[in-house]
Amino acid sequence: MMMVLAIAVPAHAEVKIQEVTSDSGLTAWLVEDHSIPFVALEIRFRGGASLDAPGKRGAINLMTALLEEGAGDMNARAFARAGEALATSFGFDVGDDSLSVSARFLTENKDASVALLRAALVMPRFDDEAIERVRGQVLANISAEAKDPNDIASRTFDQIAFGDHPYASSPSGTEQSVSALTRDDLVAAHRAVMARDRIYIGAVGDITPEELTALVDDLLDALPAEGAPMPPAAEVTIPGGITVVPFDTPQSVALFGHSGMAQEDPDFFTASVLNQVLGGGSFESRLMEEVREKRGLTYGVYSYLVPKDLAAIYLGSVSSANDRIAEAIEVIRAEWAKAAAEGVTQAELDDAKTYMTGAYPLRFDGNGPIARIMVGMQMLGLPTDYIATRNERVEAVTLGDVRRVAAELLDPEGLHFVVVGQPAGLQSTPAN
Repeated sequence: MMMVLAIAVPAHAEVKIQEVTSDSGLTAWLVEDHSIPFVALEIRFRGGASLDAPGKRGAINLMTALLEEGAGDMNARAFARAGEALATSFGFDVGDDSLSVSARFLTENKDASVALLRAALVMPRFDDEAIERVRGQVLANISAEAKDPNDIASRTFDQIAFGDHPYASSPSGTEQSVSALTRDDLVAAHRAVMARDRIYIGAVGDITPEELTALVDDLLDALPAEGAPMPPAAEVTIPGGITVVPFDTPQSVALFGHSGMAQEDPDFFTASVLNQVLGGGSFESRLMEEVREKRGLTYGVYSYLVPKDLAAIYLGSVSSANDRIAEAIEVIRAEWAKAAAEGVTQAELDDAKTYMTGAYPLRFDGNGPIARIMVGMQMLGLPTDYIATRNERVEAVTLGDVRRVAAELLDPEGLHFVVVGQPAGLQSTPAN
């Protein structure tokens, strides 16, 4: 089965998405481009590190890092040499909500590249030598993160926000949990997340629909039909207040936020426009203007919506000297309250729309990014015409929409600030 939609990316290019279904029933989205003999393939498994078994935190992260460390009859070195000989590259990554597989290969080496990737996905070796070597790398990263103020702030905020949900802890695990993992734990982790009932596929490049459907089944047919059950939704309980984590540094790092908005919410586009005005990364944002430009309290301050699969939060970050971080927090809370009460101006709304619609086509700057975008669309349940209609949805946001959503979403009294450093005049406050 094949469905074709021609989607115009405003002012830049046209993306023709074909939805194809393999003989075994797997769906893939394809953008054919025969201008160069090259294919980008993106595969994602929903669930990611959130599927770690109880007491085995970090198992899926460690397992993912081992997928390139030998497969089938090839040890780690032989596997790497095989990929180099084919001019093929693979990437494996895992986060809270998904495990992603990225492959790039030449058309002439397609069959051999797919066979190599299949070995990595279906027959990873998990050799003892590779396990210990990669375990050492993971433990070194965990040790480094324990000394990084930004990582400390993130980990502390997650613990406050998500309680006993997997989101509350690092996907990398702890020194204790990772040190205790066995090969059997890694095999179980592989079976839990890499299953056919949670696969999303995107391909861009020199490949036909018929070739892609055959490739999909050849590559993925031997994976288990079902993986581990998904975790429940996270209950987001973020009290207003301040948590100070003492850390010996001349500059404090602050992560702040409260509950957010799911991406499938009808008001998400409005919230995105609101955030662009408030703190969305531009030097024209209110937070940047008030905290940096007018008062010189920081080099940068940002806010961003974080719509995870199982919870949604609204976060921001700022760094400032220990003797000035309290003032920065005061200004941020005041701007949050002002936006909640008044919304934004028409000029701010127009500027935000211009930026967001103009920047969007720049995301489609290569086969790999397009493949990743298509897979992300599938995971969110977006239609194949989303690319064509996305900017229209942004343009449709009105001043009244923004004011209504600002009043509903922004909670200045509910903001929680996690401050890592030696902030003058600040101390942890009890929950509201």
